[in-house]
Amino acid sequence: MTRQFRPLAILVAAAILVAVVIVFLRREPPELADAQLTIRPGLSTLAVEPDWTELEAYDGTIPRDVFIDQLQDIYSEGDAWRSVVEVFDTHADIRAGGSDRLRIQFAKTEPPGPPKRYWRASAELPAANDLAKLPLQGLRIAIDPGHIGGSWARMEERWYQIGGEGVAVQEGDLTLQTARALKPKLEALGAEVHLVRDALEPVTKMRPEDFAELATQLMASEGGSGTQGEIRKLSEKLFYRTHEIRRRAQVVNDDIKPDLAICLHYNAESWGDPNSPQLVPRNHFHLLINGTYSRAEFRLNDNRFHLFKRLLQRTHDEELALNQSIAEAMVEETGLSRYIYITPNAKPVGRSGYIYARNLLANRIYHCPVVFLEPYVMNSRDVYQRVKAGDYEGKQEVAGKLRKSLVREYADGLTEGLRRYYVKARSI
Repeated sequence: MTRQFRPLAILVAAAILVAVVIVFLRREPPELADAQLTIRPGLSTLAVEPDWTELEAYDGTIPRDVFIDQLQDIYSEGDAWRSVVEVFDTHADIRAGGSDRLRIQFAKTEPPGPPKRYWRASAELPAANDLAKLPLQGLRIAIDPGHIGGSWARMEERWYQIGGEGVAVQEGDLTLQTARALKPKLEALGAEVHLVRDALEPVTKMRPEDFAELATQLMASEGGSGTQGEIRKLSEKLFYRTHEIRRRAQVVNDDIKPDLAICLHYNAESWGDPNSPQLVPRNHFHLLINGTYSRAEFRLNDNRFHLFKRLLQRTHDEELALNQSIAEAMVEETGLSRYIYITPNAKPVGRSGYIYARNLLANRIYHCPVVFLEPYVMNSRDVYQRVKAGDYEGKQEVAGKLRKSLVREYADGLTEGLRRYYVKARSI
């Protein structure tokens, strides 16, 4: 009898083994390596250790004048770049990891084709069948609704409520509503559109408690042990402000690989107690492209790597042109005045006056052109009334004016800016 059942037992064991192997192979890789959850000299918190050999692919692809002009005019705060780059007639020596140097030979003339990258500039897209109706045909877009919202909004400190009752204004909710209004508009113009976040939940599967040990290390590095409350707050910031963005970058760069990423945000001014917030009369708008690295930012190995990857991929050329078209259309649609930076970490670029070069995590580590929008002031009196009015079709009278819903106005202005840009760029 034992011999009679042995083949069956072998088959069952084999089936179990196959199932285990399949589960193992399907298991998602960890979001972070163990080393990322420690303090590492010369690296940003939670950064991936860069592989500088990747940049060897750009040897001989950029002319000397373009390299210097963009470093000086866009990417550097003053002459900060000179602390990490030596420029010669035929090449540049860039400080890589540790004491290593990366040598990039300059191109004598503009190369015949684009440098190595996953994204395509407007001139590299296939011809559209009907440019008037489908100007975005073949374009791959990632829409990243900023922040998280929902039950996470209080932790993010991106919410307020008048008198502790009525509508709660939460940035993560507004950006997701805007993304959902925007997506079908872009698809109707021919684009392939992906939402990086499609729920009021984080993209990462990690949670604040996963960063408690790192928070403790960071507190100790500052010379103190930190209270439980301080460690908890820092753990939360590492979760939603740092790793959540890095996780979205993984999705953008490794999965979606878009031709551009649109980061949707709503601006705000200080509102004090979120249960008794201060509403302000001001309402304004600006866009942010990557640039203006300080001397301290240049000292970080990963910052330098991402900067030079963007520079050598010629990301700025497409990024600024896109943002200029969108700025003009958004201003026409919204009537918003420009926001003016008075701090040295941002400098105006382009012709519109609405665009600033500033080094943010998202516009640095997303390896494609980024449109990073900051329209409206969430705690302005006008915007508060519009959030209360909710979403609706057509126009309604809100705060004494006949107007579209807030999220549809935002989506329409952005759509028009993209439409204009690609009609013009693909007509050349």
